[in-house]
Amino acid sequence: MKLSCLQENLSKGLSIVGRAVPSRTTMPILGNVLLATDHGQLKLAATNLELSVVHWVGARVETDGALTVPARNFIDLVNSLPPDQVDLTMDDEALSLALSCGMVNARFRGIAAAEFPVVPEPEQGDGFAVEAGDLRTGLVQVTFAASTDESHPVLTGVLAEFEGSTLTLAAADGFRLSMRRIPLIHPAPTPFSVIIPARALSELMRIIGGQEEPVNISTTHPHNQILFKLTDTVLNSQLIDGNFPDVRRIIPAASRTTVVLGREEILQACKRAAIFARDVANIVTLSIQPGRITVSADSAESGQGSTELMANVEGDGLDIAFNVRFLIDVFSALDTPQVALELNAPTNPGVIKAVGDDDFVHVVMPMHLGRR
Repeated sequence: MKLSCLQENLSKGLSIVGRAVPSRTTMPILGNVLLATDHGQLKLAATNLELSVVHWVGARVETDGALTVPARNFIDLVNSLPPDQVDLTMDDEALSLALSCGMVNARFRGIAAAEFPVVPEPEQGDGFAVEAGDLRTGLVQVTFAASTDESHPVLTGVLAEFEGSTLTLAAADGFRLSMRRIPLIHPAPTPFSVIIPARALSELMRIIGGQEEPVNISTTHPHNQILFKLTDTVLNSQLIDGNFPDVRRIIPAASRTTVVLGREEILQACKRAAIFARDVANIVTLSIQPGRITVSADSAESGQGSTELMANVEGDGLDIAFNVRFLIDVFSALDTPQVALELNAPTNPGVIKAVGDDDFVHVVMPMHLGRR
């Protein structure tokens, strides 16, 4: 293998695939990144066996070849290089890779590419296409609600339901639920659902930022891996086995009180209340009265803070408490000017919706107010 590419492009590609390299592993090959020529480009790949990322970098290829090199050292060196042309030359016999860039020269000892795990790539024409912006919005508004408790593996994933022309994403951790519907460019021929690890979707969210073309989503048979194909990148993840809870049944069908107010205003009010809620298990109280809502937190150690906001209130007034971190998470994930809070009683789940966007719903469990 002999090729040249720009340091900027190589560094960007390594930052995309590098997150799939495990920090600790008993398999030395997994600590390496694969470099291979592929149809006149440089193909980079990394995997931890649960998550794999492949990225293609534009290059001038003189001779084909493939090799794996230690990921951490290679990435650190490439990131330190000046913005210039990088020349890479592989020594087949010594299994080494020579790098030169300006006045910098280095040589990396590698492991044969044949030992690198096979990373699936989508077949042409397979899968379902979704607009990148729609998928990005869905990931932002859902993934944060997944659980981090490994004792319940199913809840560490995001449910993805393909039915008709709609992809529905849902995540729940036992205290909150976030659900978002996303249109598919072409309808799914048969309905099916899979559970995708939230960590994989967090990585997808990180690399999808500049994507403009539609993202193709496909699964391997029989639905044990999912692949997301972007313009120059493919992310592949193992799926989670199990049955996701029937989350729709916890969404209240009606509400006695509806509050509509500015999203940014209540977000900032929650952030201020969080300062005092740190000492009281992050509990904040929403006191709802005609025409206004007061967001407050009271700590015997640090003090008390409250913010009164003008709001459009329909129905009965009430006081209800929530974990302020959960409120901050959902209000930060939304981008509509106004949000709606639908409530029934201090002990019943609250529903948060984005005004003007019927494709999103969030349910959050209340906390016990107790006596003040």
